[in-house]
Amino acid sequence: MLSGLDHLVVTVTDMGRAVDFYSRVLGLDVRYRDAQRVDLMLGDTALRLHQTDTDIAPISATPTPGSLDLCLRCQLPLDEFKQHLEVLGIDVELGPVARQGANGPIESLYLRDPDGNLLEICRPASR
Repeated sequence: MLSGLDHLVVTVTDMGRAVDFYSRVLGLDVRYRDAQRVDLMLGDTALRLHQTDTDIAPISATPTPGSLDLCLRCQLPLDEFKQHLEVLGIDVELGPVARQGANGPIESLYLRDPDGNLLEICRPASR
């Protein structure tokens, strides 16, 4: 059966702006697949960017920028990551706050990418 996640497609309005945000702000490695597709690497998993005005098939029924709600694990303490965001002028909407993750209690903070997608940045909760 299934064993993991290979990639997740993020629909964006401006490829360059999205690549800049995910690489500069979040520190993801960029892999250019071709002129219309970019992978942002999270270990062995990719966030694959598709721009709204490109003709890539197949795609979801209603690819919509800003509809994604994604939780990403962070290696830094969240206070340090929050300081990093502040230095870059990125607004934090909420956090750090206690939440429940896939494998137990986490601490999270929330921000938005340039298309308005909600990004939750988390770490395992301190015990």
